Amino acid sequence: PCPEGGGAEVNEAVANAIANPRRPAEDVVRDDDRKPAEVLSFFNIKPGMTVFEMFAGAGYYTEILDSLVGEDGKVIAHNNDAYMTYVGEAHQKRHTGDRLANTKTVLTEANDLKFEENSLDAALLVLTWHDFLFADEAQGWPAIDTDLLQNKLCAAMKPGAVLGLVDHVANPGGDPEQVAQGLHRVDPQLVRDSFADSCFTLEAETGFLRNKTDDHTLNVFDEAIRGKTDRFVYTFVRK
Repeated sequence: PCPEGGGAEVNEAVANAIANPRRPAEDVVRDDDRKPAEVLSFFNIKPGMTVFEMFAGAGYYTEILDSLVGEDGKVIAHNNDAYMTYVGEAHQKRHTGDRLANTKTVLTEANDLKFEENSLDAALLVLTWHDFLFADEAQGWPAIDTDLLQNKLCAAMKPGAVLGLVDHVANPGGDPEQVAQGLHRVDPQLVRDSFADSCFTLEAETGFLRNKTDDHTLNVFDEAIRGKTDRFVYTFVRK
């Protein structure tokens, strides 16, 4: 894996997608914190790809991906009922009038996802893996069967396909469920361990979203750290 602190050279197709004047201003102002040019270049997302985006939320990355994959590619932007409770209005605005013509939206719970076999060139899980570690039925968040999801992705992704994962760093040693639900963070080692016996190999990691001033004790939505959390970036590859 790449050493911490490494970066990614931004490729031209990604740069052009991020420079698309169609992008909403409220997205563009987040670029400094989220570094989408580096993230998508590191994951080697290219025109013509079919990309699955899990828990796409309001669609910050969906917007860029739609432009990046182009008319020869496809974006599958997934959400569930709980996500839509928070992002429904922004999601509807983004997708109204077929403005993202290369994107298919999917609304379903994670355990009910269905894919065509050998159909995906990439899958993105950006700031979402921690959500797999807890359940809160009272708040409309059902338990996610991570083994089932990995098996589905293994069948859906082509050999050599990239699974790009970004999440907020948690300190080791805490109860994973409590940390995930209370702080929306995850220990990076737990993520690596969860893929250890799967069809995916950890190919690379990078440090361009690391922030040593984040001590990992605050909820990621705390205004003191929001948008500036310490984040890890992993590239897994389908064997």
